[in-house]
Amino acid sequence: MGADRRYDVIIIGGGPAGLTAALYAGRARVKTILLERGVPGGQLLNTDAIEDYPGFDHITGAELADKMTEQAKKFGVETATANVTGIRSEGDTKVVETDSGAYRGDYVILTAGGEPKKLGIPGETEFQGRRVSQCAVCDGAFFKEQEVAVVGGGDAAVEEAVFLTRYVKKVYLIHRRDQFRAQAILIEAAKKNPKVEIILDTEVTAVNGVDGEVVSVTLKNVKTGETKELKVTGIFIFIGFQPNTQFFDHREHMQHDPLGFLITDSTMQTSVPGVYAAGDVRSQLTRQITTAVGDATTAAIDAVKKLEARKHQPSPVPVDAYGQTAKAAGQSAQAATQAKQAAG
Repeated sequence: MGADRRYDVIIIGGGPAGLTAALYAGRARVKTILLERGVPGGQLLNTDAIEDYPGFDHITGAELADKMTEQAKKFGVETATANVTGIRSEGDTKVVETDSGAYRGDYVILTAGGEPKKLGIPGETEFQGRRVSQCAVCDGAFFKEQEVAVVGGGDAAVEEAVFLTRYVKKVYLIHRRDQFRAQAILIEAAKKNPKVEIILDTEVTAVNGVDGEVVSVTLKNVKTGETKELKVTGIFIFIGFQPNTQFFDHREHMQHDPLGFLITDSTMQTSVPGVYAAGDVRSQLTRQITTAVGDATTAAIDAVKKLEARKHQPSPVPVDAYGQTAKAAGQSAQAATQAKQAAG
């Protein structure tokens, strides 16, 4: 490996957390690279409108991602397209293995985010990418004047259901519980929208198709057990995320919560020294752009502080097999010679 693949800080994932960590590390003038398997931006790229990020009344996710990327690059941060396949330690050095070779660094900040969870029902995989989607911004325009289902009860599900009304004739917002987890302002917007019909206490148990096209979903009331068919031509699933941690499951056994999200201390360091986690990959109660940015700021600042501390540490003194320094061993040998001469 060439010297150009050796860094002070390696950041894995280019969402808002990764771009923030890159900004702070870059400003501190430490050699930093950000590894992203796609285009920097992460889940921001799937967000049409952001209205809760300080300083902006309204901005699209793509616009915010572009601004954050430009700002990080301005401070000399390198970026590379790579799919991370493993992380391991070689002493104090972290080795990040990718499909395009290995990178070595003093500190690693994991900002890999998460992947949408699946319902695990018949027809879901078969129609994935055609009539089953996890991105209303990406695929909404393909359903003009059609009727679709949105599954989920959090912010994403409710917000995307309202967004889809720009294109579709009707949205069925389906949630398995009797109330939503989403913010009140989002729920109110959905209830006021004449194109949104809310169906509670209901699960989707199958996606049904004919000749390669979705024609309906099967619904089951969780309280009565009653089932019925709902005619729709597409289904959008927003039931949460699972962390992108699969690439180091068998390399570094980091502490995680029951859902697989990484547990950190107050500096965002994981149970593996020198490895940090920030944003949606970390175990926490709130998952917002602002919390991801805060996590990453803390992680990057702590990594930079530790790098500086390393630079100012005295060089380690070599010791022999008996734990003696070269100076001490020399003094012992000299004393032994003098004692022998005196005895003679």
